[in-house]
Amino acid sequence: MSTYTNLPAPSPEQGMNRYLQEIRKFPLLEPEEEYMLAKRWVDHEDSSAAHRLVTSHLRLAAKIAMGYRGYGLPQAEVISEANVGLMQAVKRFDPERGFRLATYAMWWIRASIQEYILRSWSLVKLGTTSAQKKLFFNLRKAKSKIGALEEGDLRPENVAQIAKDLNVTETEVISMNRRLSGGDASLNAMVGSDGDSATQWQDWLEDEDADQAGDYEARDELEARRALLVQAMDVLNDREKDILMQRRLEDSPATLEDLSSQYEVSRERIRQIEVRAFEKLQKRMQELARDRGMLVPA
Repeated sequence: MSTYTNLPAPSPEQGMNRYLQEIRKFPLLEPEEEYMLAKRWVDHEDSSAAHRLVTSHLRLAAKIAMGYRGYGLPQAEVISEANVGLMQAVKRFDPERGFRLATYAMWWIRASIQEYILRSWSLVKLGTTSAQKKLFFNLRKAKSKIGALEEGDLRPENVAQIAKDLNVTETEVISMNRRLSGGDASLNAMVGSDGDSATQWQDWLEDEDADQAGDYEARDELEARRALLVQAMDVLNDREKDILMQRRLEDSPATLEDLSSQYEVSRERIRQIEVRAFEKLQKRMQELARDRGMLVPA
């Protein structure tokens, strides 16, 4: 989108602190303002509206990018790729879906970053399957979860557990672990040169205790599930949607008796509609989740 040529751009020369300070100057948007700007972009291709949508979410892109510091790639480039994903999200965002741009954009941002990492790491081929990509991006977390933090090959029981958790073969787990381990390189080895711009490998590692993206991603996951629910609701007709919402999505669910009186049908008929609507909704949510590379909701 050519209208974004004047966006602030992260660079090693500029420094991350300066870039982060710069993007904080762009105000966050209230829901109503975001909706109107998105409508102006969708209906009239208003480039100024699109620019505001992008700049108000640059902090989101940077926050997500920070969670990918453990792959030995320049942080400025990872953030730049995150911004590319953000622009793609704005370009395709439909404000009539009923959820916020941030919820929609995070999937485009992550996809853009992950594709960049896969392109940059020679150890992962472009033909990698979706299961192997999942293994690539989740192996460290899976090892941490089961306490398998030692160097070298994993123990057989740990290999079996990770393979089961990530739905890949044990051979793939062993191979990927050896690739990612990369031998016994020192964490104090320098990356780059030129004095102040040089950093050590340990500077790229994530802080396992702080996990600076953890809380944010947990909140994002909840918003993402809600967004899936909103979008999946389109598969239901008005009666199915109303019955399901009253029966399963209200704080005080309606009784079968209440709804049978409202729709002038039997309680059994209401129950049948509810069950059928839930099955349709669940199936649609699973389809949408798979399209976005999410774990399929139960």
